[in-house]
Order: sequence, then structure tokens, then C-alpha cells
Amino acid sequence: MIAGVSTACLFPKPLEESLYDLAVNGISSVEIFVNTHSELKKSFACGIRDTLRRFETRCLAVHPFTCEMETNMLFSEYERRVEDMLEYYKLYFQFANIVGADTFVFHGGKGGPNTPREHFCERYYRLYSLGKQFGVTVALENVARCLSGLSSFIKDVSAILGADCAFVVDTKQAIRAGENPFAVLEAAGSRIVHVHISDSGEMGDCLPIGKGRFQIKRFLSRVHELNPECGAVLELYRSGFRGISDLVTSFNVLNRIIESLG
Repeated sequence: MIAGVSTACLFPKPLEESLYDLAVNGISSVEIFVNTHSELKKSFACGIRDTLRRFETRCLAVHPFTCEMETNMLFSEYERRVEDMLEYYKLYFQFANIVGADTFVFHGGKGGPNTPREHFCERYYRLYSLGKQFGVTVALENVARCLSGLSSFIKDVSAILGADCAFVVDTKQAIRAGENPFAVLEAAGSRIVHVHISDSGEMGDCLPIGKGRFQIKRFLSRVHELNPECGAVLELYRSGFRGISDLVTSFNVLNRIIESLG
């Protein structure tokens, strides 16, 4: 397993500055959150790659800024929208290839409890297959406002698609969906490839490591059992910490926990 920090923690600081601040402070692995279209240009991606190489920092995953569009585009009944969205997401996969990431974080669509699982899985499978052509794993994240927020939905996707799916488990999103993070983890099973980790407790559901009561070591121990090559990335909202030192401290604690797992 590998510990990391998401550049999203420092939003709205520009991506290249966020990456530099993390890397120069010793964060050895990151998730890159692409914030806008211009950041998908090859020249920009190459600049990000150069910074990663300069500090010997690894990019574990890429997160898109277009996740809120996925319901209307990828899960639309208008086929041309679907084709256009698939074509656009090639830009993310090309970006991932340049920066060396092999995981792409996918929120999926919103919908009600009666939304057909087969329809969702057909669209997700098309994007998953497209990612594979670029050597990138498209991993569905449990997001409270999306269909994927429920562990039962994740189980259904896994049952329908089998080996042709992968998952990101986000602990704070599980809590916001009224789910136990451990239940979401078990639903993902061995198909888990990436984790968004944060602490939680009386002070909130998105806290620096050690500021809450969440059983982080137990959780990561189970992740390690399911997939010892999984990335575990600290993802905090900007209101949840004071500054870069909080991120570094949480990263160091997270790294020690992972090292203790062997």
C-alpha cells in the first residue's frame, strides 16, 4: 500500500502550485485533481510530470472536474452525448499516461432507488473498457449524492460486472451517505484499488488523521488484506485543516500506519 495526499486539499490554489507545495514538503505520492479544461492540455500535463520527476513524487490517481456532468452526459438517453463524453474522457486518460497514474476516479451518475443497475453498468463498462485501452483503471467511488453512495449499489455493480470494475472507497462519503465505511469496503472487496481517507468524530466527518475517532489502522489493515497494492490518499476539504503542516503531519501518520502493516 502507498500513502498519498490529494492536490484537492489545497483547492482553490492552482494545481501546479498545490503539487509543488505538497512535493517540496516531502509528500512522496499524490492524487491529482484536474480542475479545468486547460489543465488537460499536453503542455500542462508535461509540466506536472516534470514537477513529479523533480521531486521523485508518484501520481497514484487522477480525479476529473467533470464528475458533476456525468449524469447528463454519460448516463444520458441521448447517445451522441454519451459518445462525446467518452471522447472527452480520453483527454483524462492521456493526462494520466503523461503523469504516470494508473487509476481514474469516477463518480458515476445520480438517480433514484429504481434506477436500472444494468443501464448504469452498461455505461460504466464502456468507460472502464476505454480506460483499459490507455492502461488506466476507471474506479467507481462511493459518493453520497450519487447512486454509488450505497454499499448495496456497489455490490450490485460488482455482481453484474465481475472483474470488469474497480472501486474507490471514501470514508467521509460513506459517513455522509449514512453508511458504515467498513460496510462499503466489504462491498468493494478485492476490486478496491484506491482509498480516500480522513478521520471523523464529534468534530466532523472530514478531519486530519488523529483528530477523530475513526479506526483508521483497522480500516487500512482490511484494505491491505483485500489489495496490498491499494493507494490510500488523504483527502480533506480546505475548511478542515489549518495549513500545509497539517497535511504533512497526517501524511506522516498515515505512512507509519501503512508501514506497520508490512
